[in-house]
Amino acid sequence: MKSLVIQIKEKFMINMGKMHLRRGWDLMGVGVVTIHFDIFESFFGGGGFGGGSSSRGRRQKQGEDVAQPLKVSLEDLYNGTSKKLSLSRNILCAKCKGKGSKSGAFGKCRGCQGTGMKVSIRQIGLGMMQQMQHVCTECRGSGELISEKDKCPHCRGNKVTQEKRVLEVHVERGMQHGQKIVFEGQADEAPDTITGDVVFVLQLKKHSKFERKMDDLFVEHSLSLTEALCGYQFALTHLDGRQLLIKSNPCEIVKPGQYKAINDEGMPHHHRPFMRGKLYIHFNVGFPDSGTLSPEQCRTLETILPPRQSKNLSEMEIDNCEETIMHDVNMEEEKRRKQQQRHQHEAYDEDEEEESSMPRVQCAQQ
Repeated sequence: MKSLVIQIKEKFMINMGKMHLRRGWDLMGVGVVTIHFDIFESFFGGGGFGGGSSSRGRRQKQGEDVAQPLKVSLEDLYNGTSKKLSLSRNILCAKCKGKGSKSGAFGKCRGCQGTGMKVSIRQIGLGMMQQMQHVCTECRGSGELISEKDKCPHCRGNKVTQEKRVLEVHVERGMQHGQKIVFEGQADEAPDTITGDVVFVLQLKKHSKFERKMDDLFVEHSLSLTEALCGYQFALTHLDGRQLLIKSNPCEIVKPGQYKAINDEGMPHHHRPFMRGKLYIHFNVGFPDSGTLSPEQCRTLETILPPRQSKNLSEMEIDNCEETIMHDVNMEEEKRRKQQQRHQHEAYDEDEEEESSMPRVQCAQQ
């Protein structure tokens, strides 16, 4: 009996395929094949070639993950922290266990024959047909229909209910920007679905003092010219509240833009919090304004500082030079002024092109 059913099905499919190809139909969609098998299931009991149960085997699909950004400060990543977040999600109805009905039974949707999808065929040209597949509107793609009397009173036939709970997110020391914290199986539940995960993605907020690069920390500090030449000492408040004493060595001179590093004062390594990166200090040196020093003070400084590298010009060399006048300039303002000039020139060029494209008066020769 089993081999006979297989032979009849194969012969039926071959004949139907030839007929559809002659009419120009597209057999790539699964809807036509499903209709053919439904015909045989009505004859031989469905569920398989040899008959048996009428209920089809269900394959569980993977549910979608839910990604949620979580803003954290640099202090949070340095010290570690815990944040409690409220979560609202769908869970399978506890009363009907996700069946949607009081009896636990459901009927097959007649609109899609239980497939959850409908197939429509339309003509797109002479001898050409297009087969389209779309979600069944009657059962919303579930392939099932539950009568009003049999609907679960708790979920109203939706199979799921709302649950609110609080998740405690542990941000570990040394975690990075963009790192993910995963709560497995905490996303929305649905029948015949493997529940997805809730994923929190760490988003580091900008810090007012420190900048992080991998496991190192960077900080800017400004020194006066006196501090850069004669020595400095200051306290730096770290991310855990500790006060670090930063001071120069005797007779040490700091140049503008110079970097200094302190070992083991950077970010802790993730999973190895007792190991830390470096703390880099970038020094800026501020010079006194013009007119601050008197001529006598300048001469006194010349006796202390290294001698000038440029040689003094003779009177004859000075006479052969053209005298210039320098003035202070703000480069940001200079850039903005240049951009405005460039835009004005471009607008002027466009006006000239429009004028040149207009028709001119021509004189015909007699």
